[in-house]
Amino acid sequence: MSEKIDEHHRGRGARELTIVFSMTLAFMVAEIVGALLTNSLALLSDAGHMLTDAGALGLSLFAIWFASRPATPEKSYGYYRLEILAALINGITLVLISLYIFYEAFHRFMEPPQVRSLPMLTIASLGLTVNLVGAWILARPEEGGLNIRGAFLHLLGDALGSVGAMVAGVVMLAFDWWLADPLISVGIGLLIIYGAVRLLRDVVDILMEGTPAHIDLTALGRRMTEIPGVASVHDLHVWSLTSDFETMSGHVVVSDDLDGERQQELLATLCQTLAREFGIDHVTIQLESNQMVEKGRFACRCPANGGFTSICSAPEKVE
Repeated sequence: MSEKIDEHHRGRGARELTIVFSMTLAFMVAEIVGALLTNSLALLSDAGHMLTDAGALGLSLFAIWFASRPATPEKSYGYYRLEILAALINGITLVLISLYIFYEAFHRFMEPPQVRSLPMLTIASLGLTVNLVGAWILARPEEGGLNIRGAFLHLLGDALGSVGAMVAGVVMLAFDWWLADPLISVGIGLLIIYGAVRLLRDVVDILMEGTPAHIDLTALGRRMTEIPGVASVHDLHVWSLTSDFETMSGHVVVSDDLDGERQQELLATLCQTLAREFGIDHVTIQLESNQMVEKGRFACRCPANGGFTSICSAPEKVE
């Protein structure tokens, strides 16, 4: 199990994250100074977002490094869920950033300050370049996962912030309409919250061990019963250990005429089918015979309130 998890995390964007982290950290200082000199909220919100980007990228790097540590008797699954915790922190941070932008924008709607539009436009253009390059580096599909996705959303939000600051700079430069700065900042904040809520929804679903959205549990159970030798399945559960790493447990009732060797062959066939057709690499299956189930032995007890997502046909009473 630990070997599969280490293999899963090995090379999951660590090099790309390091490059983007260095770029973000270097430009962050310049943008914060520029935001203070130009008195622009749009640029300041973008600079503040870039500051949190540096923290988010650093957290993502730490999660990748720590998650590669081997499993222990106390942590039998290892530290793979640090990736999910990093994504959770990144998502919450994105929401907090947006709320701060709304707070500052409210005050600027009341008393719009003058903004040095031309320097603001120049700095925002440079920020857009840095953010787009960083987002492009992290957008590679083979480096997926909620941890990388959280870092990507930070950079994408920054890119939107830079675009917004550029638009606000052009409007204020042309028309001296200072309300453009807080108005566009609110739009940026709404877009950031939208991405953050979607990220947090996926994170919470994994932490709650929900069935992955791309897996139909009923269809999976039906497919298992189509394999010769399988009489029925019950207490079937599928969940994500971490991003793109699904696992399954379940009870399989087999025909009474299967001997030990044929049961092992059936077990191998089930594992191969689940890996090939559903992408589930870690499978735990308990084999039960019809005779044993009828006697109530080895049968799981299903919760009376249906609290678990399962396909269950076990007897109500277990002796």
